[in-house]
Amino acid sequence: MEKRARRLLLGWLCVLAVLLPAAPAATAQAPAPRPVVFVHGYNADPGVWGSLRADFKAAGYGDGDLFSWGYDTSRSVNEDLAGQLAAYVAEVRTRTGADRVDLVAHSFGSLVTRWYVKFGGGAPAVAHWVSLGGPNHGTTTAWACALWSQACRDMTPGSYVTDRLAQGDETPGPVAYATWASACDEVINPDDSVPLAGAANHGAGCLAHNDLLGDDAVSQGVRAFLAAPAP
Repeated sequence: MEKRARRLLLGWLCVLAVLLPAAPAATAQAPAPRPVVFVHGYNADPGVWGSLRADFKAAGYGDGDLFSWGYDTSRSVNEDLAGQLAAYVAEVRTRTGADRVDLVAHSFGSLVTRWYVKFGGGAPAVAHWVSLGGPNHGTTTAWACALWSQACRDMTPGSYVTDRLAQGDETPGPVAYATWASACDEVINPDDSVPLAGAANHGAGCLAHNDLLGDDAVSQGVRAFLAAPAP
């Protein structure tokens, strides 16, 4: 009787093993996106990033991964703004626990972010840097407002800011750099002001200066660049 009971119990256990669903296998969880700090251009505000932020959210970024820095665009790149950006990035890293952030800048914001990375101690805190239509070597259109705006003076060709940023390594530190430039940009003159030595430089076709912010191809390119491994 005892052997028969054991055989019967073993049979029921085999039946249960067939009928009960197997426990789902553990799936690897995708790493959280690196925080992105958007830095707008001259005479603008964080609202310009609405389209790009929507694209990032559709691609899996959360509100807690996306930050838009607002600042007084009439101020000096090297004396004021780069230091303010450094404080903001430090705050983002504290809030998110991230060791590094990605910077995406438009126009004048490119000079602010570059100064922070090159001279403001930002290189260890930045993984990727992106410039959309940045006056990286100056733009002649900035002379139109240079009389009353320090920021415009900083954007002129041959200014203290553009000259210092061009000296030595234009893309220093353990940072991946990329630029997007348009052949029809009415603000950046000359067009070849945007590309940097050592960066992944991209053409954006024929887009107006502010259209770089909402173009699908540019958006896809930026997101793909940020998704690549950081140096």
